[in-house]
Amino acid sequence: MINNSKRYRFFLGSFLITLLLYVDRVCISSAKDAISGDLSLTDIQMGWVLSAFALGYALFQVPGGALGDKYGVRKVMTGIMVLWSIFTSLTGAAWNYISMLCFRFIFGAGEAGAFPNISRAAFSWIPTKERGAFQGINFSGSRLGAAFALPLVAYLIDSWGWRNIFYFFGAIGILFALMFYAFFRNKPEDHPGLSDTEKDYIVKNRQQEVEKEGGNLPLGKILGSKNVILAMIQYIGSNFIFFFTLTWLFPYIKAKYELSLVDTGLYAMLPLLAGAVGNWTSGFMVDAIYKTGKWKLSRQLPATIGFVLVVIGILSSLYMDTALGAVLCLSVAIFGADMTLSPSWSFCMDIGEENSGKVSGMMNMAGNIGAFTTALAFPYLQEWTGSNEPFFYVAAILGFIAIFCWYFMNPDKKLSDA
Repeated sequence: MINNSKRYRFFLGSFLITLLLYVDRVCISSAKDAISGDLSLTDIQMGWVLSAFALGYALFQVPGGALGDKYGVRKVMTGIMVLWSIFTSLTGAAWNYISMLCFRFIFGAGEAGAFPNISRAAFSWIPTKERGAFQGINFSGSRLGAAFALPLVAYLIDSWGWRNIFYFFGAIGILFALMFYAFFRNKPEDHPGLSDTEKDYIVKNRQQEVEKEGGNLPLGKILGSKNVILAMIQYIGSNFIFFFTLTWLFPYIKAKYELSLVDTGLYAMLPLLAGAVGNWTSGFMVDAIYKTGKWKLSRQLPATIGFVLVVIGILSSLYMDTALGAVLCLSVAIFGADMTLSPSWSFCMDIGEENSGKVSGMMNMAGNIGAFTTALAFPYLQEWTGSNEPFFYVAAILGFIAIFCWYFMNPDKKLSDA
């Protein structure tokens, strides 16, 4: 290990990008009542607004990842950040239901390539034995961004109005994009700020010493892999419950427990803070087990423990009579769901290698189809059954299925070997 390694600035930069990514994403949850009141939207219509983001996000995962594999993360990621920031601002300019649907769909499409491109960059920048910690730190940024955005946006709505919040965060995103282009390089070998010693250390300790050109792996070969299919299925289970915390948790606990706007924001941030801790826990667990020489177990064990906690937390929340009790149980579930992220994305780098962007994009596409379903399933199941409970039972079943998926997933079986 090198002391004062400058590559850890990549960890910090990725953390800040994912923090902003989720601040922009979760604003709409805190502003849900203000938006629906101003634009005269029903809960079902708001469900479609929330799902429009998830649909755009899901559909453009693979194209976004493939572009990064082929043309380089620096250019592609900068463009992605500019696009999603523009449509963050345009969300504040929406004048009716249709305009809001369109803006949120394109906003989702813009954000879609972010995580696949970060994953592709990590393949070049991060030594294999540090992947778990990187993924844990990286995803914790998204949870912390969402957690603090919920009460912050709730507080600012009264002072600024909901439209100005979106303009403000869109402008910050443009600034982030310019900084990213200025400071990032696709490979550590090309970065003028790294010493030759550190460049040599990274190259010798990443998954392969000499990189091949990415972006040429056919989609048919990816979808023909049992590993990829199982990764996609289990990620649906993870995203289904997590996306609930970004969309319907805030209005759900506000209405059910008759809370104020700011109190709701404080309660709603707890599961997201738990998710950040879950990411750190899992990330360091992945690396600790990997260093013992048990590559497969380093991915399977954290993910399996995580999905067990998902099932326990979701089902326990149904028996709680107070907002705090329900939120604490859901915090256990989100802690577990986020324990699955580091092994999932590390797994995509394991099997995808120089095509990590496309492979992780495929997994994330499937996961966000789950998120798309979440945004619609919650209001529709409530309307059809008169109860919130069926939604939570579905989430628990998906978590249970994911446990079995991980039993059959094998990081040693690369797509290039198939």
